[in-house]
Amino acid sequence: MNKQSNTYTIVYITILVIVVGTALAWVATALKPEQSRNANADKMKQILSSVHAPLGDNKQITDLFEKNITGIVINQNGDIQQNEDAFDINVANQIKLNADERKLPVYIYNDDNVGKKYIIPLYGQGLWGSIWGYLALNSDGSTIYGAYFSHQGETPGLGAEIEKSEFQKRFDGKQLFKDSQFRPITVVKAGQHPAGDEDYVDGISGGTITSKGVASMLKNGLLPYKQFLQNLSNN
Repeated sequence: MNKQSNTYTIVYITILVIVVGTALAWVATALKPEQSRNANADKMKQILSSVHAPLGDNKQITDLFEKNITGIVINQNGDIQQNEDAFDINVANQIKLNADERKLPVYIYNDDNVGKKYIIPLYGQGLWGSIWGYLALNSDGSTIYGAYFSHQGETPGLGAEIEKSEFQKRFDGKQLFKDSQFRPITVVKAGQHPAGDEDYVDGISGGTITSKGVASMLKNGLLPYKQFLQNLSNN
């Protein structure tokens, strides 16, 4: 075949595309299980971070998660939904639904040293993209034991500070129930106070929109869990 002809060029490019495409597809398929394991380990790490659990490599994280955490899925009434895996629930999708339509995952952490903790996943929007987190509660369903927050692309030194322990520790010990009323914690500008009597934390200096995003995420994410948490509080 004439190497200078258009036919040769077309055949050559076609074969090259087929070979490269096949190679890329094979690599993607081969790496998918490892990528899935890494993604799962990262999610486990974030959940465990909310209860201040000791962390290590991916295997240690997975072992600790499987040993200490069980998951349940509830509805707005606090009823457990059978045949649902909490870890598989996409909170980003659920938050788009009406509260009474959501599948609500709860992670239950058991440890001899700190007792039982209930971990609630959260999802919202910051200034530049998604924000998310996990809120760990004591067995009374009201007292916050720990918090973990992260983001997709908030501004370094400003909104991105929500992922720092200094901000997350501000939530420790705050209450969701005040005078038997459910009042999700809010985030306010430093030096200010909320209009109601709910517990609050100071927001990020210079990260007003991201702080408001966290406040909205807490409110929208926690309200559907009200009955479940009320049941814990009553017990």
